[in-house]
Amino acid sequence: MILVCGEALVDLFLDPAEGASLPGRAVAGGSPFNVAIGLSRLGASSGFCGGLSQDVFGQHLTGLLRAEGVNLDHAVVSGRLTTLSVVATDRHGVPAYAFHGEGKADREVTFADLPPVLPDAVRALTFGSYTLAVEPVGEAYLAFARREAGRRVISLDPNVRPTVTPDMALWRTRFAAFLSFADIVKASDEDIALAYGHGADVDSIARGWLSAGASLVVVTRGGAGASGYTRDGRVDVPGRAVTVIDTVGAGDTFHAALLARLDGLGRLDKAALAALSPDTLADVMRHAATAAAITCSRRGADLPRAGEVAQALAAG
Repeated sequence: MILVCGEALVDLFLDPAEGASLPGRAVAGGSPFNVAIGLSRLGASSGFCGGLSQDVFGQHLTGLLRAEGVNLDHAVVSGRLTTLSVVATDRHGVPAYAFHGEGKADREVTFADLPPVLPDAVRALTFGSYTLAVEPVGEAYLAFARREAGRRVISLDPNVRPTVTPDMALWRTRFAAFLSFADIVKASDEDIALAYGHGADVDSIARGWLSAGASLVVVTRGGAGASGYTRDGRVDVPGRAVTVIDTVGAGDTFHAALLARLDGLGRLDKAALAALSPDTLADVMRHAATAAAITCSRRGADLPRAGEVAQALAAG
């Protein structure tokens, strides 16, 4: 099992309106939530280890995870409310953002809430998005990663969210602490620009993450493809041509597909990652890029299933 640690939330999209009503739609979201579902759809055993509310939104999120076959044995269920990320557009189509996360179920997870012992079936843990850097959950997950790093693969996806964690200096300090335990880091070039400044040397940062202890770093570049870094060098794969409908969930898809393919090839352990060949890395990244392209070809974070990825790869 790959155990995904982080948030599950609701994105609330509000439309401009006359009068007292404010029409909108609520959509399940959260990067780790997407990754857990993506892993399961791609044929990997996945579990979710994050805070889930018992409110109506939390019940919806829980139901979706269960329906997708995600294991919830290690979820932290509480009476706290679900985080809401609100996007409201005015009559001119200009969006305004509001994040309602203080004291919510995903954020108020402590180390005492996390499983004291994990079964041997848990081969890897993933961490990412804003729950790396908000408290108390950030400190709880850091302690969890520290405890488990000697026995299991640790994968990080920073998925920087400056609207939630605007202090980038604080974010970099926390991310550096997680890096000490990471075997895999997957990040986008946009994440790197937000965290380290536009014009930051992506190659230098990726190699710095390797020096910090990671065996594999993958940087995605949108339609331009992705670059994979190991201590033996760099491997590049192109993006796949696709009619882009929506990029929501593309990065989460890439992360899930990267881990699922490594797992399927028997490479999701520390020794195998350290010895990853350029050909195997290229294969893994092609799978991940293909999966992400499929997500971009449809509306919302609708991550693909294994058969769809196989069919797209076979089609060339």
